[in-house]
Amino acid sequence: MRKTGYEGRTQISLVSLEELVPGEHLVRQIENAIDFNFIYDLVRDTYSEDTGRPSIDPVVLIKIALIQCIFGIRSIRQTIKEIETNIAYRWFLGYDFSQPIPHFSTLGKNYVRRFRDTGLFESIFARVLEEAVKHGFVHPDVLFIDATHVKANANRNKYVKELVQEQSKKFQDLLDDEINQDRIAHGKKPLEKKSEVSMKEVKTSATDPESGLFVKGEKERVFAYSFHTACDRSGFVLGVKVTPGNVHDSQMFEDLLGEVARNLSTPRAVAADAGYKTPYICRTLLKEGIRPVMPYTRPHTKDGFFRKYEYVYDEYYDCYICPANAVLSYETTNRDGYKMYRSDPSICQNCPLRDRCTESKDAVKRISRHIWAEYVEEAEHLRHTEGSKQLYQKRKETIERVFADLKEKHGMRWTTLRGLKKVTMQAMLVFTAMNLKKMATWLWKSGRRINRTHALFQYVLQIHKNSHCF
Repeated sequence: MRKTGYEGRTQISLVSLEELVPGEHLVRQIENAIDFNFIYDLVRDTYSEDTGRPSIDPVVLIKIALIQCIFGIRSIRQTIKEIETNIAYRWFLGYDFSQPIPHFSTLGKNYVRRFRDTGLFESIFARVLEEAVKHGFVHPDVLFIDATHVKANANRNKYVKELVQEQSKKFQDLLDDEINQDRIAHGKKPLEKKSEVSMKEVKTSATDPESGLFVKGEKERVFAYSFHTACDRSGFVLGVKVTPGNVHDSQMFEDLLGEVARNLSTPRAVAADAGYKTPYICRTLLKEGIRPVMPYTRPHTKDGFFRKYEYVYDEYYDCYICPANAVLSYETTNRDGYKMYRSDPSICQNCPLRDRCTESKDAVKRISRHIWAEYVEEAEHLRHTEGSKQLYQKRKETIERVFADLKEKHGMRWTTLRGLKKVTMQAMLVFTAMNLKKMATWLWKSGRRINRTHALFQYVLQIHKNSHCF
């Protein structure tokens, strides 16, 4: 039986970090994937050239933040402790055995004072994505869009109730114009715009007022932020928008789609869940020549009653025909953009199917139809095609996988910062880390070596070994 002594603890060896970091370590793959020197140009305006004390290398500050995000370390304080004892992390930063690692507060103060409102993290995200596009890894022809809720750093029981103004829909002016056009076409007077401002009561967090109360069913009520995200079929994140948790997913769809189209290209198809299956989104996609890939939505009719699809719409006569072959004629178009169709009570009074049609005491059946309903119907027709079925099945492999990795592997089940700007910064760093990790791994597996620093170190190391320096 052999016993190992403890002499190795005090043994002095002449060795370099380059020798000790495994050849397949992730930090080597990342260093090979991208040259971080582009960061100097992004932060040049925030540093003085000839005054003040010597600063910490900004690339080191960004790399420390990336280490935290890539390896899912819970806090920046813990990240500094890990770097102090981890040889691979020191190698990644360019620090030797004896150099002191920056204090954790240094990073926080730089992010708050120096990098705040500079768009630095969005620029880094864009640069990493640009490199992935350059290598042919990104395929923006099909977008997978969804949103996930990340719990805010706030106590859900500490809040105040406030009256806030209801935000009008971005497309409200367009909708109002088409409503009035439809009313005029039916011989109705156009509606005047509302002069009164609608108010609603909301619960605002006393800890993080910029977060929003997220309600899911009867059990889950937390203050949270929404990460609205778009990715491609390979799982590369192409666009991100961060909002309070009480902002509906569909409200940020157009902004997210526009960002991806500006930075990359207009996709040929967009896959999204049922929360995005609204008349305006379907209209926007089809008008732009983009194929909407959306799921089946279950009707909300009571059991035992006819479903809405059992009432046939006649486009030529602009009316509905009920299962008893009676006509529901146009009645009006309301402010929400719905055209109302009304049955004849004298016919419905003695109809044998009345019990399955309506519970109205005056024997009247009404059906609503949005003025953009034809776009939703077209999206529903495309749902049955084989191409749409295959694309929708890929959601679980793409956008759902992105959110799973975001929370499980990269520590974003809840935010560690407070305020929309800081949380946005944190989100951009994590998504940058995810894209960078994927790109670095794929480049390494393909055998492509982009950064020459590693090869130079190996060359120098070999010279020293050949000359018996070690």
